[in-house]
Amino acid sequence: MGLGYKSAFNWITLWASLLFALILGFSRLSYGLFLPGIQREIGGSYAELGLLGTVNFIGYLAGTLSLPLLISRFQHRKNVINRITCLLLGLAMIGSAFSDHFIQLGLWRFMIGFFSALATVLVLSIATDAVQPPERGMASGLIWLGGSAGILVTGLFAPYIIEPTHLDGWRYAWLSMGIFGILATMGFELVTRKQIFESTLFTELESNSREQEQVSVFRIMFSPNNFLFLLGSYFFFGWGYIIYFTFLVPYLVNKGIPSIYAGLIWSGIGSAGLFNGWIGGRAIDRWPSGYTLALGLAIGAIGVLGVTTNRILLTSLGAVIIGLVSFITPPLMTTALLRRYVPNSIYAVCLSVATATFAAGQIIGPMVGGWVVDQYGLKFGVTSSSLFMVLSALFACLYGRKQRVLESPTLRSKSIDN
Repeated sequence: MGLGYKSAFNWITLWASLLFALILGFSRLSYGLFLPGIQREIGGSYAELGLLGTVNFIGYLAGTLSLPLLISRFQHRKNVINRITCLLLGLAMIGSAFSDHFIQLGLWRFMIGFFSALATVLVLSIATDAVQPPERGMASGLIWLGGSAGILVTGLFAPYIIEPTHLDGWRYAWLSMGIFGILATMGFELVTRKQIFESTLFTELESNSREQEQVSVFRIMFSPNNFLFLLGSYFFFGWGYIIYFTFLVPYLVNKGIPSIYAGLIWSGIGSAGLFNGWIGGRAIDRWPSGYTLALGLAIGAIGVLGVTTNRILLTSLGAVIIGLVSFITPPLMTTALLRRYVPNSIYAVCLSVATATFAAGQIIGPMVGGWVVDQYGLKFGVTSSSLFMVLSALFACLYGRKQRVLESPTLRSKSIDN
C-alpha cells in the first residue's frame, strides 16, 4: 500500500486543515463579514450584493461539475491539478482585493467559487488517502476544522475590516488571505510529495469501470428509497446556512452594534466550529443515521431565532450554537453517510452529485435572501434562514426512515436494480 498509512493526526492533515481555512473560511464565508465595507466603498443594494454571493456559488457549482471531467482527462495527475487549483485560488483572492466595481468583483467571486469547489474535493481526497481507513472520518473532521479557524481569525480582525474609518480594510484582508493560501499550498505540497498510494478516490473510479457501468448513479441518488431525501436535506441546508452567514454581520452593524462585538460574535461561530468537526465525526460514527443529522440541523434552526430577541447575548448564544452543531456537521455527516452506503467504484460521482445539489442551494440562498432583506429588512432576512434549516432537518428525518433499505443487503440490491 505504498509508503504505509498514517494516523488521523499527521502533517498532511494539518496542512490540509490550513488550506481549508482558505477554501472555506476565507474564500467563501468571509464575504458576509466584509459586506458592510464592500457596500460602503462600491455601493449597491443588499439584493445586488447578495447576487454576488450567488455568482460565487454558480462558480462553485461549475467547479463541482467539471471535476469529474478533469479527473477523467488527467487520470494520474490529481496532485498536480490540486497544486494548480489552490495556487489559482490564492491568486484569485488577491485579485479580488483590487476590485473597483460590481462586474469586476463578480468575476473574481465566480473564479474563487470555481477553484474552491475543485480544491475542496481534491484536498480531502489526497489527505484522507494517506490516513488509515478506520481514522478517515476523524481526519475529515480535523480538516474541516480549518474552515472554522478561518472564520475565527477573520472575526478577530473585524474591527479593522468593517469600521467605517477603514474603507480599504476588506481589501487588505483578502490580500493577506490570498498570500496565506499560497503559503499553505506550498506546505501541503511539501508534505504530500513523497506520499504514494495505489488506491485513491479516483483510481477506484477508473479501475472499477465495469461495476460503475452496471449501476446508475442518478438512479441511486435520486431514488426515494436511497438518497433523494439526503440530497433534499443537503440542498436546503445550503440554502439556509448561507443566508445566515451572508447577512448576520450586516444585521449586527445595522443595529449599531460596535464592530468589535460583531467581530467577536463571528469569531464565536468559528471558535465553536473548532469542536464541531470532532463532535459531528464522533456522533455520525456512533449513530450513522439521518436522525443524527436532523438533530443538529434542528438545534441550529433554534439558534438562528436568537436574532428575533433583539438581545445581543441571545444572538451571540445562537451564533455559537450554530457554530457548534450546524456549521461543519451537515457536510461532514452527508459525506460520511454516502461513504457508508455507496460502492467505492461510484463514490466520487455520487459525491459530485451531492456537492452540486448543495451548491444549488447556496446559489439560490443569497439571491432570495437579498430580496427578502430589501423587502422586509435584515432581521427578517436573517431569521428566514431558520425556515430552510427546518426543512433540511425534516428531509434528514425522511432519509433516516428510508435507511432500512440501505442497511438491508437484499432490499438495497432490489432498490439499485429498480
